[in-house]
Amino acid sequence: MIELNPRPLLCLLGLLVWTHSPGEIVSSSDTHFVLHHEANATVSRDRLWARLVRPADWWHPDHTYSGDAGHLSLDPAAGGLWREDWPGGSVTHGEVKYVKEGEILRLEAPFGPLQGLGAYVIWTITIRTTESGSAVSFDEVAMAPPGSNMAELAKAVDFVKSEALRRLIAGD
Repeated sequence: MIELNPRPLLCLLGLLVWTHSPGEIVSSSDTHFVLHHEANATVSRDRLWARLVRPADWWHPDHTYSGDAGHLSLDPAAGGLWREDWPGGSVTHGEVKYVKEGEILRLEAPFGPLQGLGAYVIWTITIRTTESGSAVSFDEVAMAPPGSNMAELAKAVDFVKSEALRRLIAGD
């Protein structure tokens, strides 16, 4: 029998009532969603990239299985993993599919309840240089079996990724 910590699922489900959405749900249905988020940072692209590849520094602990973002790690190379390891458990949140160092990180990343649904999720993070520092975008495409209620889950994931983006750029 598989034991799951219900905390991440409860956090995500609780966010379904959240109305503020600084990102964009580009499209959604019972079986898919597409999200887009972007923001500007006052730090250089290289500095923002260095922060990005240390998710323990910016990912919200409420959106972890262990409740501690310090348990997160990321190996930013093709085949590398975004992992969470804690005493008595571990989870792979995502696998790196493509890296262009300092610019693009693409993961196959069915975080939280999406993993249990058997969803296929691609999350692409792009950083580019701007006149005032850098800009970062999160683009996420998710597909799941019929009956997955992805349109509702999109609202929660939109909130989580909006919060993550805000925390990522606020760190420096």
